[in-house]
Amino acid sequence: MSQQQTRRGSVNPWVLDTRMLGRRPGTSRTYEYEAPIGMELGVPDVVTIAENTPVRLDLLAEAVVEGVLVSGTASVDYTGACMRCLDPVHGETGAEIMELFAYPESTTEETTESDEVFRLVDDFADLEPIVRDALVLALPQAPLCSPDCPGLCVDCGRKWADLEPGHTHERIDPRWAALRERFGGPEQNQD
Repeated sequence: MSQQQTRRGSVNPWVLDTRMLGRRPGTSRTYEYEAPIGMELGVPDVVTIAENTPVRLDLLAEAVVEGVLVSGTASVDYTGACMRCLDPVHGETGAEIMELFAYPESTTEETTESDEVFRLVDDFADLEPIVRDALVLALPQAPLCSPDCPGLCVDCGRKWADLEPGHTHERIDPRWAALRERFGGPEQNQD
C-alpha cells in the first residue's frame, strides 16, 4: 500500500484515507504496511521501542453506520535488559487493534465525550495514538533473556550461569562479627 496523503497534503503513513469506503456500511478495505513509530516508547533501561522502529500493520477498515471500524494487528521489535541478569534482550511484541472512528455529526460523535471516541477528520483516521497505546501495553513488564534465567548472585553480583556449581559465600551473623574481628575465625585459631 502506498502512503496516504493527509488533508494538509503531507505524507503520513499513520493516517488512513477512508474516502474510498464512500460511507457505505459494509464496504471495507485491507491495509498491510509498515509505519515508523514517531517517538521512543516504553520504560528506559528496562524495555523500549526505539524511535523510528517500523511497526508492521495488518488492518481492515470497514464502513459502519456510525463511522469507520479499524481492526487488525500491529507488531514491532523491542529491546531491553533482562530483569534477572541484566543481559540485553531483543524481541517482538504485538497488539490487537479495534477502534471506531466516528463520522462527524453521527449519533456516536454527538453523544460521546470528546476524549472517549476517535473521530474522522475530513474522512481521515489517525491511527498512531491507538497503535502507540496498544503497543506500550503489550510490552513485557519484566523482560527475560530466557524463561529459566537464574539471574545474579546476590553476594558477588556475577551471573549464576557463569559461576561454577556449588558457588557460595561465607556469611557471618552481624551480631557475631565483632567477636570474629577480635578473636579471629576458626582458620586463625588452629595453632
